[in-house]
Amino acid sequence: MGKVARMLMATPFTTVQRWCRQSFSAPTTDETTTLYRDWRNRFLWQRLRLWLWLALICLLSFTLRDIYGLFFPFAELHQLPEVLRTQRLVINIAMLLSILICLALHKTKLGRHHPDLLFLGSSWSISLASQLFATITGFALPDTIGWSLLFLSQAVLMPVCWILHLLTQVSVLIYYFGVNTALGLKTPIPDHPEIYNVTFILYIFWFCAICDIGVYLYDRLQRSEFYARQELESAYQKLKVAEAKYRTIFENAVEGIFQSSPDGRYITANPALARIYGYSLAEEVTANLTDIKQLYVEPNRRAEFVRLMEKYGSISEFESQIYRRDGSIVWISEKAYAVRDEQGNLLYYEGLIEDITQRKQTEEELRVFFHAVSHDLRNPVLGTLMVLKNLLARPEENISLSRSILERMIQSSDRQLNLINSLMEAHISEVQGVVLQRQAVQLLTVVEAAIADLEPLLTQNQTTLTNLVSADLPLVNADPTQLWRVFSNLIVNALKHNPPGLVLTINATRKDDKIYCTVSDNGVGISQQQSDRLFDLYFRGASIRNSVSLGLGLYLCKQIIHAHGGEIGVNSALDAGATFWFTLPIS
Repeated sequence: MGKVARMLMATPFTTVQRWCRQSFSAPTTDETTTLYRDWRNRFLWQRLRLWLWLALICLLSFTLRDIYGLFFPFAELHQLPEVLRTQRLVINIAMLLSILICLALHKTKLGRHHPDLLFLGSSWSISLASQLFATITGFALPDTIGWSLLFLSQAVLMPVCWILHLLTQVSVLIYYFGVNTALGLKTPIPDHPEIYNVTFILYIFWFCAICDIGVYLYDRLQRSEFYARQELESAYQKLKVAEAKYRTIFENAVEGIFQSSPDGRYITANPALARIYGYSLAEEVTANLTDIKQLYVEPNRRAEFVRLMEKYGSISEFESQIYRRDGSIVWISEKAYAVRDEQGNLLYYEGLIEDITQRKQTEEELRVFFHAVSHDLRNPVLGTLMVLKNLLARPEENISLSRSILERMIQSSDRQLNLINSLMEAHISEVQGVVLQRQAVQLLTVVEAAIADLEPLLTQNQTTLTNLVSADLPLVNADPTQLWRVFSNLIVNALKHNPPGLVLTINATRKDDKIYCTVSDNGVGISQQQSDRLFDLYFRGASIRNSVSLGLGLYLCKQIIHAHGGEIGVNSALDAGATFWFTLPIS
C-alpha cells in the first residue's frame, strides 16, 4: 500500500480516535484541576448519603412486603419459583444490613475521603447479593427490575464520575453472563430458562448506555460551569486587586487627579487635589467647585484651557495662579487631555494638577540671587578695571607696579573666577544634570591625583593626610574627572572649616557590591542642624573661613555621586571631627 493511501486511511481513523479520547477517556490533570476533583468528591459524598437513605427505604418497603406475604400471600407472586418466594426475605434483609454498614462507613474518614470506593461497595452489595444467592442456590437470576432501579437511581442522584457507573454495571453483567454461562445455570422461569435473549440484552444495553451518557453529559456540564465560576471568581479577584491598587494610587498620589466636565464642574477629585485647593475631603471639591473658572486669578484662564484642549486635544505644563479655599493664592501646573466617545463627542477632561508654588518661589529667589551675585561680581571687576585704567593713563611707556597692587589684582581675579565657576557648575548640574564619561577606574589613581593637585594647599594649612586606599580594590564604572572633583571638594571643604594642623584620613573598602569611601578629619565637627542641610544648594557652614565661597562644593559632590548611582552623607558631632562618606557601584 502506498504512502498516500496510508495517509488517507489514517486521517479519519486518527480523527475518530482523538474524538473518543477527548469524549470518553478519563480527564487529564490539565482538564480536571485539584479544585474540581475536590468539589466532585464532596458532591458525590453528599449525594451518596441521600442515595443510601433512599435505597434503605426502598429495600425496607420490599422487606415489609415479604413479611406481610408470609402471613397473607400475594397472588401476584405465585408465579415466582418456590425458592425465590421462600428466600427473598433473607436476600432483602442481607441487603438492608449492607446498606446500614455503608451508612456507618459514610460518616467515617474513609467514607469522606474515598466516596468512590463507598459508591462501588454499596452498589455491589445490592446488585451482587442476589446474584451470589442465586449462584449458591443453583440458578441464574435476571433481576431486571432491581438493576433498573439501581442504575437509574444512581444516575439521577449521583450524576458524576460516569466511569464509576459504568464499572458497577459492567461488573454485574459480567458476573451474570460469565459465571452463569461457565456453570451452565438456567433461570427458574419455565417459559424462559435461558440466561439471555436478544430483547433482554438490548434492554440492558440501552438502559445502561442512556444512564451513562446522562451522567457523562451532566458531569461535563458541571465541570464547565465549575471552570467558568473559577474563572469568574479569578477575574473578580483580579479586578478587586486592580481596583484596590489603582484606588490606592488615586488616593495616595502626590499630584491632584481630576475629571472635569466641559461646562466647568469637577466630576471626580482625589485627596491631593483637595489639599491643593485647601479642602479636607475630595467630596468637598466636587460639591463646592461648580464653576472652575472662578478658581483662576486671571478670569480668562479657563477659557484658554478649553481653547487649547479643543485645538490640540491635550495640554502640558499649563501654569496658572488660583485661589485656595482660604483666599490665598498658589501656582498650579495642569496636564490634561480630552476624553471622547467612539463618535468623537467630548465627554470630559481628565488630568493631573501639581502645586508648583514652591518651585515658582525658588525660581524667583534664584533670579534675585543671580541679580545680587552679578552686582557683587561687578565691584571687584570695576576695582580692577579702575586700577588698570589709571595705570594706562600714565605717560611713560614702561609702567612699574608694586607687589601689593599685583597681589590685590590676583586676589580679586581669583575671587571672580571662583564665583563664576561655582555658579556655572551649579547651573549646569541643576538644569542638565551631571554628564558622566564612564570607564573602568582604579580608585587609588583618582585619590592620588587629587592629593597631588592639592599638595600646596595641604602644606600651607599644615595638614597631615593619610591615604589608606588600597590598589587591590575592584574597579568602578565611573567618570575619573568627576570623582577627582568629589575627593578634591571634600578635602578642600575640610580645610576651609578647620584651623591649620588638621589630620585627614582617606579610605575605601568594599561592602557587598559597592565601594564605601570616607574622608575623615579630627576637626571642630559639625552640628546636627548643619549636617541636615550640608548638601543643599548654596548652604554655607557657620565656621567657614573663606568668605567668597557660595557653598556649592558639597552640593556638586552630591550631584556627582547620585549620577553614579551612589549615596553620600556625613557622620559628625561638635568637637568630634567629621567623616564624609559616599558609595560607588562596582563594575
